[in-house]
Amino acid sequence: MLRGMSNRAGNRAEPSDLVDLTALLDAYYDVAPDPSNIAQRVAFGTSGHRGSSLNGAFNERHIAAITQAIVEYRTSAGITGPLFMGKDTHALSEPAQNTALEVLAANGVNVLIDARNGFTPTPAVSHAILKYNASRTDQADGIVVTPSHNPPADGGFKYNPPTGGPAGSDITNWVADRANQLLEAGLEGVKRIPLGEARLADSVGTYDFLQNYVQDLPSVLNLDAIRSAGLHIGADPLGGASVDYWGAIAEAHQLNLSVVNPNVDPQWAFMTLDWDEKIRMDCSSPYAMASLIARADQYDIATGNDADADRHGIVTPDGGLMNPNHYLATAIDYLYRNRSGWSSDAMVGKTLVSSSMIDRVTADLGRVLMEVPVGFKWFVPGLLSGETAFGGEESAGASFLRLDGSPWSTDKDGILLALLASEMTAVTGKTPSQRYRELTSRFGDPEYARVDAPATREQKAALAKLSPSDVTATTLAGEDITARLTEAPGNGAPIGGLKVTTENAWFAARPSGTEDVYKIYAESFKGEEHLHQVQAEAKAIVDGVIS
Repeated sequence: MLRGMSNRAGNRAEPSDLVDLTALLDAYYDVAPDPSNIAQRVAFGTSGHRGSSLNGAFNERHIAAITQAIVEYRTSAGITGPLFMGKDTHALSEPAQNTALEVLAANGVNVLIDARNGFTPTPAVSHAILKYNASRTDQADGIVVTPSHNPPADGGFKYNPPTGGPAGSDITNWVADRANQLLEAGLEGVKRIPLGEARLADSVGTYDFLQNYVQDLPSVLNLDAIRSAGLHIGADPLGGASVDYWGAIAEAHQLNLSVVNPNVDPQWAFMTLDWDEKIRMDCSSPYAMASLIARADQYDIATGNDADADRHGIVTPDGGLMNPNHYLATAIDYLYRNRSGWSSDAMVGKTLVSSSMIDRVTADLGRVLMEVPVGFKWFVPGLLSGETAFGGEESAGASFLRLDGSPWSTDKDGILLALLASEMTAVTGKTPSQRYRELTSRFGDPEYARVDAPATREQKAALAKLSPSDVTATTLAGEDITARLTEAPGNGAPIGGLKVTTENAWFAARPSGTEDVYKIYAESFKGEEHLHQVQAEAKAIVDGVIS
């Protein structure tokens, strides 16, 4: 159920839907954010600082301040290796990368940008960091300039420390606080030199992200099986940073792979509109993926990626676009049965709002489930150490270990998960959709949905601070409540909300960071009608404790 579903969802964007690029880029340089306005301050969400230059939320001053703060954090943390920096195809990404380069060069930071002056997927930056740090003492880190799947008017800026994955809140809070101090001081304390000087600085070099990533893929995937099966793969970059990677993968590994749409357009005029009439490169949305879904029968497997390629969308000729939860469960079942080089003790990682089908699959595999709060950062330590072989979240983001059990990427890798769908099909002779139907025949067929409920800022704050004892209900939709959680069972971290479980159902409620609503995730193994009952009672339970 989606609020305000548009009848234009899934239709091609029209000229009136497109962002004015001149106005967007002018605003990046001309608009000075007001630090006293909370909407115009630096704020790191689960994937960095995001916003649009048009409303003063992503402008030159933000990026200069954030970059200087990162420089100071690196110094305090003793990080002396190179900083790998990549950008996606959003219009604001190149000017933001240029601003960052001016600050990094002025501070003498050894920064490495793409050797082809091209676009760099998030996983390629993570892969580069881990590859460098595996054999060095002077640890590297990275910056990715991307707002992920956000609309064309948005920009984004995220920091990956030497662990290779998204920075934890201890780091991002420090960086945001320092960046806001610099904004309030009119950027006094920010070192910066002109772009021309920066590009010629001795501390600025290049790195072949594409070559290093593409050539290393056989260490994490069974590409021989894909090649031998001769599968026809359709890969749609959705106008994002993976655009050159897919062609390079096909050539280097001799795969029967077609790049469905090689166009890069910062307005994304070729996109179909998402559910709310926004252009959003969300490869898990059937509306944003409508063009590829319509061509599903032309390929054995078709895939899509968002703008920075950290998310995956899987389209099969027999099932259309897979629900991300369904694919995660299928991928986990396949991988843990087909990776002999992984430790027999390696856990399965999932976010607590992901499907309970994953719980049932994990139990059947005889593995331990590590359930964490929303945000891929929680999987980083386990993927880095090998204690967790797979980490996935409900929003179509995941990564897993190399064939030998060592880390590949500690950030989400949409290219990796897209190629895995072809490996699964080649090895098993069945598409991921068919494999998922086999799982439902064994474990049940759950109904899953997310809805929003109105909430004031005070109510959202109350929800984020709940304790299990605040929930006095003993049943949910006719079943006894088995757990009331405000901390993730996998690592004890606060979930910023509430999760309630029964034998066959669960719901989780979390406050929105941008709207006056809270989100209710719910699932039932007893059918759609039971799911609706869970949702209704979930709202009553939450409203009762936050009102």
